[in-house]
Amino acid sequence: MHAAVKSPPDTNLALSKIAAAIGEPARARILSSLLDSHARTSTELAVIAEVSPSTTSVHLTRLKEENLIKVLAQGKHRYYSLSGAEVAMALEALSVLAGSPRRSFVPNTPTHLRAARTCYDHIAGTLGVALHDRMKMLGWLESDPAKSGAYGISEKGCSALGKLGIDVAAARAERRRFAFACLDWSERRSHLGGAIGAAILHIALKKKWLTQHLDSRALSITRRGKLELETRFGLTLSER
Repeated sequence: MHAAVKSPPDTNLALSKIAAAIGEPARARILSSLLDSHARTSTELAVIAEVSPSTTSVHLTRLKEENLIKVLAQGKHRYYSLSGAEVAMALEALSVLAGSPRRSFVPNTPTHLRAARTCYDHIAGTLGVALHDRMKMLGWLESDPAKSGAYGISEKGCSALGKLGIDVAAARAERRRFAFACLDWSERRSHLGGAIGAAILHIALKKKWLTQHLDSRALSITRRGKLELETRFGLTLSER
């Protein structure tokens, strides 16, 4: 008895399904808005898509089925973003052909909270996102393939953080997540959460790089902090 031979996947069929998913105007508006790397809620995407929330939900389901978008549940909120760089590249190429500009993300967070604030026990806001991105660029953070959104710390990162006074081994031993990408609610991009994120905030406050407002979660960057963040992380920051 011969084993059944599986037919090879029909690339043309898969391509046509993806094209159909992108080609619907409301879904195209959703995808185009996500090209700026900022995640958005279904409510925000309904406004962008110019359709009802229920219709938006159907569109988002279709886009997820074709692996064009992914969803991150954080607390009671669900945030949607493109599923990967290859999707962004394809959409960017189509946008060039179409010749139409895409809508930019405009946060409505109060300025004093958007610049820098605490997210539980780590740094959030524009500063938190900038630190996260810079640590990735410097090769200090290493993505954990076994856990989505989780990070390890490279040897270079351990050395650099050690010079800041952060005990990476002690942070790893804590009974909590070590390091992960925490979606920032004002920037809609990731800042660094977990034990390492908490350790960085602790050091920044201890060394008076940052000061915390007594009546809110807002943080201010001191003159000394501005210099240290530029020297140690390569961040160019205006005084806040």
